[in-house]
Amino acid sequence: MNTWNTYTWKPALAGAGLIPPRPAGAKPWQWAAAPRDGFHVLRHTYASLVREAGESVVTLAQWVGHSSPTITLGYYAHFMPEAGRRGRTAVDLLLGESGTG
Repeated sequence: MNTWNTYTWKPALAGAGLIPPRPAGAKPWQWAAAPRDGFHVLRHTYASLVREAGESVVTLAQWVGHSSPTITLGYYAHFMPEAGRRGRTAVDLLLGESGTG
């Protein structure tokens, strides 16, 4: 991953003008770009979008290669759009009220 990040990803970002070019005389791995500009951020972006779209944690864990859905939940639990809504709706239905979520 570090090799790809250094020799492919960051040069592509610099070429697109998204990060500064590597300073003259710098070693190949010496980029001014922050770690958030690394390729790994795409993994988090993908997983966050998929989870927010409602994909199950079990499926997402398999897709991103986590050994357990617990690990996936640790990173992406805040991207659970249904969190709380289903519970509130169930209680509203029990009480005979029409919940709005």
